[in-house]
Amino acid sequence: MKRDKLIFKLLDEEQQRQEEGIELIASENFVSRQVMEAAGSVATNKYAEGLPGKRYYGGCQVVDEIETIAIERAKQLFNAEWVNVQPHSGAQANAAVMLACLQPGDKILGFDLSHGGHLTHGSPVNFSGKLYEPHFYGVNKETGLVDYDQLKKVALAEKPKMIICGASAYSRDWDYEFIRKVADKVGALVLADISHPAGLIARGLLNDPLPHCHIVSTTTHKTLRGPRGGIIMMGKDFPNPFGQKTPKGEVKMMSAVLDMAVFPGTQGGPLEHIIAAKAVAFAEALSEDYMKYIVQVKKNAAAMAKSFVDRGYELISGGTDNHLMLIDLRNKNITGKAAENALVAADITVNKNMVPFDDKSPFVTSGIRVGTAAITTRGLKEKQMDLIVELIDAVIIDPENEPSLRKIRKRVHRLMESFPLYRQKGSD
Repeated sequence: MKRDKLIFKLLDEEQQRQEEGIELIASENFVSRQVMEAAGSVATNKYAEGLPGKRYYGGCQVVDEIETIAIERAKQLFNAEWVNVQPHSGAQANAAVMLACLQPGDKILGFDLSHGGHLTHGSPVNFSGKLYEPHFYGVNKETGLVDYDQLKKVALAEKPKMIICGASAYSRDWDYEFIRKVADKVGALVLADISHPAGLIARGLLNDPLPHCHIVSTTTHKTLRGPRGGIIMMGKDFPNPFGQKTPKGEVKMMSAVLDMAVFPGTQGGPLEHIIAAKAVAFAEALSEDYMKYIVQVKKNAAAMAKSFVDRGYELISGGTDNHLMLIDLRNKNITGKAAENALVAADITVNKNMVPFDDKSPFVTSGIRVGTAAITTRGLKEKQMDLIVELIDAVIIDPENEPSLRKIRKRVHRLMESFPLYRQKGSD
């Protein structure tokens, strides 16, 4: 078959972009060669609707082993009792959880998207805000920290069926124990979406939601450094809150209801090639090399946050406990959109992001979100964080100076040449 020169030329260009630039998008990372190899493997050819040992197709004996290994490795990594590794994404994991636990029109209480939450936590443009009745809590305006008093107040007033915690742009740890106590008072289930800090949680660097939250979802990329996908976990199984029964009259346990909510509830055949890549990534995340890596991610984030603060930048909450930080640029007289565009011109990739109590639209924003997971994979450490912030600052100070941007871009390329990604044969 004739090689598709156009697409592979573009893929080469994308690899060059990744190699040459500084990747600071907090939701991105670089997988190892073996994760990439598994994701592009022959397992992509196999349909396998159902679960290991309970498939609707023949010929699943090998992918059954692959998926079982992925499940067992994920359980070991997170100390979970039950895991489903089939969700295609974090959004689909959350959709399955809500299908299993809620009825259309039920109340949910989520972290406000404009304060750092996620679309699937009740945004009106998302299924979660269209199928269910969303209510929200946010951060304290003075501290930038989650307002747990507000969470409790809204929960007691609205009595939601589900409380969702976790965020896509929040730099601090979570008090899962407090949230569970509030949930117990109102009879709600707790879903912890740990998609961003999952790698830090898995290796004990942040609070563990599994002992306190009924259900935990996460993506498998970001800090976990695996392929794009999702999983659902529980620390302890429990009866389904709707009391659905088996043919024998027994109340269905939540694990069975969640399995059915994934398939056939929200998706069809699982992506067994991606599940194979998830299994590889889980094994990597259990290694001592990964432990060193994820510790460095946190160290780099702390060093970068300090450099920003030292240069007069306003960080929401004043710093970070995890891998990311949210920066309010209003005191720098530049929008998030303008900053993102100027930085991309210098091959420094960030994303514009709303900040709490933002006075600009989601298409413009007052802030940017920055993370250290990807650059730490490249091998950068604390001493490079100050240099990166220096380069960012130079762009933001003079964002329309094209000759200056070209000079900064060259400095970026020189820096990243010392930290190769995939160019070295046999490298991870």
